[in-house]
Amino acid sequence: MSQQNTNTANVQQARTVAAVDHGKLDLKALTLYAILLAAGFVLNLTVSKFFSGLTGGFLSPEFIIAAFCLEILIIKPNIGQAAVIGLLAGVVIQITASVKGPDLIAEPVAAVVMALLVSALSDSKAKGLLPLVGTFIVTFISGIIYAVIFSFLIMKNPAFVGVMAPVVAATGVANAIIVAALHLPIKKALKL
Repeated sequence: MSQQNTNTANVQQARTVAAVDHGKLDLKALTLYAILLAAGFVLNLTVSKFFSGLTGGFLSPEFIIAAFCLEILIIKPNIGQAAVIGLLAGVVIQITASVKGPDLIAEPVAAVVMALLVSALSDSKAKGLLPLVGTFIVTFISGIIYAVIFSFLIMKNPAFVGVMAPVVAATGVANAIIVAALHLPIKKALKL
């Protein structure tokens, strides 16, 4: 009888599984991303076009990439969630893109890279530089993927990648400054 009571007690105990929380796309995270994407879209239509015209197309911040970099820095999603975040960014970019398609590949890849950087460096001494350096790297990767697709498949001229590379680098610098400036204020405002 005592063995049966012991077995019953063991069955009734709650089982717990330890898991590492890599962020979640809960309502708060999705709301933040919707706001960031909307702001990025409007800023792309206005501020980005202004800078592009002012600099002869050399500098054109990509606020939607900045938006997903901020989202990933703040919520620290897993790889699958980051890919979805990047795909959503790519879809939104299609609305105003002069060339349709490359962003649907470039943004998910770039978002996954950002998630990997955040995962690898958020507990290191380099975490303070992550918004600046990570955003530059991710914007550059996104831009180079776009440039390669555009140059090889649309222009059918591989040399065009070299023409686009300085613009991609300048965009990376602009995005890095934007994200570095907004990262901490947004985290503090959201109490994260």
